Amino acid sequence: MPTTSLDLKKEILRVKKERNAIILAHNYQVGPIQDIADYVGDSLGLARQAQETDADVIAFCGVHFMAETAKILNPKKTVVLPDRDAGCSLETSCPGPVLEKYLEDNKEKNYYVIAYINCSAHVKALCDVICTSGNAVKIVNQAPADRPILFVPDANLGQWVMEQTGRKMDLWQGSCYVHVEFTRESIQKIKDEYPDAAVVAHPECTQAVRLLADEVCSTEKMIAFCQDSPSKNIIVVTESGMLNRLRKEAPDKNLIPGPTDHCACADCKFMKMNTLEKLYDCINDLTPTVEMDDDLRLRAEKSLLLMLEQS
Repeated sequence: MPTTSLDLKKEILRVKKERNAIILAHNYQVGPIQDIADYVGDSLGLARQAQETDADVIAFCGVHFMAETAKILNPKKTVVLPDRDAGCSLETSCPGPVLEKYLEDNKEKNYYVIAYINCSAHVKALCDVICTSGNAVKIVNQAPADRPILFVPDANLGQWVMEQTGRKMDLWQGSCYVHVEFTRESIQKIKDEYPDAAVVAHPECTQAVRLLADEVCSTEKMIAFCQDSPSKNIIVVTESGMLNRLRKEAPDKNLIPGPTDHCACADCKFMKMNTLEKLYDCINDLTPTVEMDDDLRLRAEKSLLLMLEQS
């Protein structure tokens, strides 16, 4: 294992070239991983990048469901992730077998199931179409009018989409443990300190927090908001990793991490499980890999491709 950070970065680039690999990093990854990645983005951007790459190996720096998504779209490529245990509270809030039983028990409702991309391959295979926080409104607006919608697994995102579209939906009661830690009180406290600050928040936040925001949007759309906002001070209410990219792309702004009631910023423990050392190991050793049954993959792919078509 290389002994210094500089050596480690050089070795990652060396083994990446040897393996004909591409490194994809989510906006919530630590700064050093974002800095060495070929592409940094949100779920939709990473899904598209995974679909378009001609690399033999996809090293996915994110959480497990994201690497699964890359495998669904690239069945013949080797997909590795730095830490197999990097999970997601939203994914675990809607287990595939539980959703499958719910749909069977409520078969007479003939649900049109829309699944937020933060879910397992099993859930993707059970739904009609996938959405991201960036395209959820567009996807819901294209849902058939003659079928009730079941939106899984994020109830906060689903509630926000209902507010934007006027479409009634039944909401699975899942949530992102990071985004629900932001409270109206914690954000108001920082607003009192910076009374001229604009607030941009992710739709996974609770309604009470969203009501304080000047803009509610996906991580990718936060970049344009911060760049274009007339406000010098901007409170960014999402996972702390987003600040690394925003500070590069909106360097003239004072970007303030949204605080929670118990800390100055919000870190996702799962996103932060990935490190440069683990990234080097996964490319060098080609493990841990993402594998899945082809029947499951094909069913999940159908809902993902429909999302890409409708986006």
